[in-house]
Amino acid sequence: MTEPGPDAQREQSASEILGAALGGAARRAGLDPAESATTHKVVWSAIGGWRGILESVLPSLAFVILFTIKPEPLILALGVSVGLAAVFTIVRLLQKSPPSAALGGLIAAAAAAALALWTGRGQDNFVPGLITNAAYGTVILVSALIGWSLIGIAAGFLMGEGTAWRADRRKRRAFFWLGIAWAALFFARLAVQLPLYLTEQVTALGTLKLIMGLPLFAPLIAVTWLVVRALYPRASGNDEPAEA
Repeated sequence: MTEPGPDAQREQSASEILGAALGGAARRAGLDPAESATTHKVVWSAIGGWRGILESVLPSLAFVILFTIKPEPLILALGVSVGLAAVFTIVRLLQKSPPSAALGGLIAAAAAAALALWTGRGQDNFVPGLITNAAYGTVILVSALIGWSLIGIAAGFLMGEGTAWRADRRKRRAFFWLGIAWAALFFARLAVQLPLYLTEQVTALGTLKLIMGLPLFAPLIAVTWLVVRALYPRASGNDEPAEA
């Protein structure tokens, strides 16, 4: 049997490293199709429960409300937003719970606030989010189009088959469309929010950012979970009660 060449080995090694990282992140978020769990429980775990909702929503909501009521001085709305993110991080540290979610929110809020303060424009508080949506959408779309869907890579390592799913036409097709769906979510956010940013409609931009956040993220998590579980029926368990 011919051994794979250096290029193939490098590609396999890169996919293994990426798959292990994505799979580990998904497992920590509660997205492990190998475990018996209801869809509701998985989605709730993925968004972090009530704490995750508050950490995700409150800083942005506070900025939108305060900016709408009193746009000047800008540092007031930005300071309250960053302050809330800092409080969530401190609470996690005091409770010795994983601070990664709140810490990520704090870093993002601080970076966005610093940019807005530097430019003096409230809409620049949303620039990191716009960049993130563009980057995530592009990477996920390209990975799906070239046959290395990031969804498939993560699921393959979660289920212990690595990249073997690429030899299964049914799985490859399913992961392709899941990748397209996730890319569409990020690009839809960008398509709606970018014109509002360019026209300096800060309140509308902040409101739609919240509406297109968890309310769209949670259903897509549920769809992804159900599809992956259907692709690996034995691993997900056959004795799980049916869901409506």
